[in-house]
Amino acid sequence: MDASDQPSATQSPENTRTMKHILEAALLTASEPLSLDDMLKLFDGRMERATLRMLLDELKQEWQPQAAKSTMELVQVASGWRFQARAEYVPYLARLTPERPQRYSRAAMETLAIIVYRQPVTRGDIEQIRGVAVNPNIMRTLQERNWIDIVGQRDVPGRPALYATTKTFLDDLNLKSLADLPPMETFTQQDIQLEL
Repeated sequence: MDASDQPSATQSPENTRTMKHILEAALLTASEPLSLDDMLKLFDGRMERATLRMLLDELKQEWQPQAAKSTMELVQVASGWRFQARAEYVPYLARLTPERPQRYSRAAMETLAIIVYRQPVTRGDIEQIRGVAVNPNIMRTLQERNWIDIVGQRDVPGRPALYATTKTFLDDLNLKSLADLPPMETFTQQDIQLEL
């Protein structure tokens, strides 16, 4: 393929359409979310980030339910952009996967919540908040799921490991960043109302 066959970054309507088709094909066939840097590689350095963002916004609009009557949507998550099935189709698609979703104990969910809302934290921090010792299997399970990872060590005697959430955790919850999480007070108020 010579240079004349490759799409250029000039903004004629035909080239814009071609670039959007290339982006759409890459996003639909990717097994993981694609970062902006990944997508820029598609155009061999002949596209600016601003142009890429504009094309992604246009694609997102074209895949809106009212526009395309589509079963898919383009979303941005922590590690990039991806196409995914709309929420109303997920229960049907789950039938194709024979494995059951993993269930987590209340202790595991409490531990994860502490890490999510207080990160970075040590096991000692978690134990102090929960009031009980942290089972090592809980930490191992959350690490194997790639929802948490060690991000450093606290500068105190013993240098305990600091835990924080990963991009995989955010991706699995369809979040771009931790700022997209509901405030912790929301859960506290709900818990108080449930106890009444």
